[in-house]
Amino acid sequence: MAWSFPIGRLFGSELRIHVTFFLLLAWIGFATYTAEGPEAALANVLFVVVLFACVVAHEFGHALTARRYGIRTPDITLLPIGGLARLERMPENPRQEIMVALAGPAVNVVIWAVLTIVFGARLPEQGLESIDLTGGGFLAQVAMVNLFLAVFNLIPAFPMDGGRVLRALLSLWTDRVTATRMAAVAGQIVAFGLGFWGLSSGNPILVLIALFVFVAANAEAQDVAMRSVARRLVARDAMITHFESLAPTDTIATAAMELVRTTQHEFPVLNEDGSLAGFVTRSALFAALASDEPRSRPAYEIMDAAIPQVSLGTGLEEVLELMHNGAPAVAVVDRFGRMAGYITRENVGELMVVRGR
Repeated sequence: MAWSFPIGRLFGSELRIHVTFFLLLAWIGFATYTAEGPEAALANVLFVVVLFACVVAHEFGHALTARRYGIRTPDITLLPIGGLARLERMPENPRQEIMVALAGPAVNVVIWAVLTIVFGARLPEQGLESIDLTGGGFLAQVAMVNLFLAVFNLIPAFPMDGGRVLRALLSLWTDRVTATRMAAVAGQIVAFGLGFWGLSSGNPILVLIALFVFVAANAEAQDVAMRSVARRLVARDAMITHFESLAPTDTIATAAMELVRTTQHEFPVLNEDGSLAGFVTRSALFAALASDEPRSRPAYEIMDAAIPQVSLGTGLEEVLELMHNGAPAVAVVDRFGRMAGYITRENVGELMVVRGR
């Protein structure tokens, strides 16, 4: 994920932190310091750090359960609104999906049980609204928030874990695409409710969560629909075949002229035998044009050489996986290794519209 950096590995997954997480810590620390002093600021920051440690444990509940079904989790990223475990895929077997989805909230329930039963943490009678980060038992506060995380994530709406359970149950009676759309609609209804609550109560965090839930629910529905169509197609069905290319000797100035003259966002750099050397992307070209370096430099100096290559008969679902891993495009080559075309996210999206998704 952009704007995140690794801090280590645990159980085979890379732990990453988004830079905005530190902005959250700084904001909480500064706001509490100015209102209540240094001790309260330290207590609040420590509470947030412990809370996010529980979030990491929640995400590893998903990751380790998914591993039982042969699904890897390349990384887990901490965001200001929670954690994100990037599973290679979600299991499509309903029972397996339910197990993976419930594993995260189950971890939070275990943490709550350990804190309340073993360490004697007692929840306030008034409920979650009474939590005061500068007062009361620290362990009780952590226990209550873990209970809240478990309950909130079990709401039967995407992208919460309860939404995945709902989708898995609906998949027993209908196809996966329809089940996903129904769970996504439930997620968007929840998002409207959270947004209204946040606006009426003046809580910007709730508004932010509502926006995230709405966007994520829609993205999940689109992704599942796209994969459903992709299973029936191969690379030759989706590739762009009419395009302008660059030679290794072409300059950045030449690439800039092609950018203006065409509607392409990326330009393949082809060797004399028609094989692919790399791609010059629009972002790399803009960065080169904005620099003080001469535009007479060869375009290959700014090209991305790590472009995945697939054959004409490669399944489109495999191509989507390559693009999800960050590739700007995927080259399609013939049996002689010559480039026959290429596939981008944009033209796959257009193909989905044409095919009726």
